[in-house]
Amino acid sequence: MSAEDARAIERLLFTYADAVDAGDLAAVGELFREGRICGETPDGPVTLAEGSAAVEAFYRSLVRLYDDGTPRTRHVTTNVVVETDPGGEAASAASTYTVFQATDALPLQAIIVGRYADTFRRADGAWRFESRTMRADLTGDLSQHLLR
Repeated sequence: MSAEDARAIERLLFTYADAVDAGDLAAVGELFREGRICGETPDGPVTLAEGSAAVEAFYRSLVRLYDDGTPRTRHVTTNVVVETDPGGEAASAASTYTVFQATDALPLQAIIVGRYADTFRRADGAWRFESRTMRADLTGDLSQHLLR
């Protein structure tokens, strides 16, 4: 994998975080127009939403947005490790996420820490999400972030 490919995939990871933090859930959905969001279960990943409209709807059903249109969060993605297949048309990434939040009712604090396991496909010369499997390792007060 070229350094350019690794940077392009890292940009996708950071674009996702920025879109969620901006409350731009349509943009989050668009990142997965050819992909899916998965949750981790003891039996392996299970698809929660697939395609732009379903992913956007999933996030709208889950994430609390405030008067400023944002969830008042900051997603920080670290420990990114990107690998590609020998043909250079598929890749995977493992990373850690930490979500910070501050609201009128919640002082600034980390509310969740976990891991992303992502897969990507190259289409028309650009990298795109194929799947994102989310795992929560540590949780704090999610009451101001999640609707359910």
